[in-house]
Amino acid sequence: MTAIKESMRELSIQLSLLNHQVGAHLDLRDVDLGCLDTIARHGPLSPSALARRAGLHPATVTGILDRLERGGWVARERDPSDRRAVLVRALRDRNAEVFRLYAGMNASMDRLLAGYTPDELDLLASFLRRTTDAGRAATGDLANR
Repeated sequence: MTAIKESMRELSIQLSLLNHQVGAHLDLRDVDLGCLDTIARHGPLSPSALARRAGLHPATVTGILDRLERGGWVARERDPSDRRAVLVRALRDRNAEVFRLYAGMNASMDRLLAGYTPDELDLLASFLRRTTDAGRAATGDLANR
């Protein structure tokens, strides 16, 4: 168990460093890149929904969205179901820049995962989902203190 926890810490550090480098190449702060990824994966989102998902104060999200919009990464639009509300969507024409910077890691992961059987991949995917859920719960607990 200790070896797995240590490996997870090392993985977390390496992914943070990778994301920091990607953000630097795109002229995005780490938190901006994280919010952009959240919008791209789960959007369009309202600013308040983004704040909840990212665990950030709504005022902080406003500044992040301002920077992302100025950089041409997102667009704010009226919610068609409630004209008073705003939704934020990622602008897909910028995706190629992000994918290019993660291409090395994606290729390495493809080679690594090719060595596992389908059953092993299912086990790994389950472990990672459950680990993500545990992390989400721990983050929520800390945010509510």
